[in-house]
Amino acid sequence: MSGTPATSALTLAGIAFTEHAYQHDPGAANFGLEAADALALSRSIEPERVFKTLLADVDGRLVVGIVPVTGKLDLKALAAAVGGKKATMADPALAERRTGYVVGGISPIGQKTAHPTVLDETAELWDTVFVSGGRRGLDLELAPADLVRATGATLAAIAAE
Repeated sequence: MSGTPATSALTLAGIAFTEHAYQHDPGAANFGLEAADALALSRSIEPERVFKTLLADVDGRLVVGIVPVTGKLDLKALAAAVGGKKATMADPALAERRTGYVVGGISPIGQKTAHPTVLDETAELWDTVFVSGGRRGLDLELAPADLVRATGATLAAIAAE
């Protein structure tokens, strides 16, 4: 067990999960695709099952969007999903301060401050999905319904190609 706030929160909530560690490359430019590639190589996991956690500013408040690493976050759809008008990507330093995690290792689970969270509806296509475990080089596998329960997320179509 890695003992991150994410794993602690899941354990406390009684939610089943599996840790998947991989060797993080400090020179990686795209942390989500790095995780997907590492998991695909070592465990034959489809990249579409690996989700990234992104923070956006929606009308002045931080909102978490969780989308497959193979796509992008549709900011307009995220804003609409939380009843907002306009969304922009959050400043990385602010995202780190408010979540307690570093960019590339931001988990949607166990954040220092709870934020409205939206999970892309494609998560429901899988029995389990993968999200950051709270540090670079660690993903957690859990059922989409458990991810929703752990984060208080709503489901919506927020991914773009």
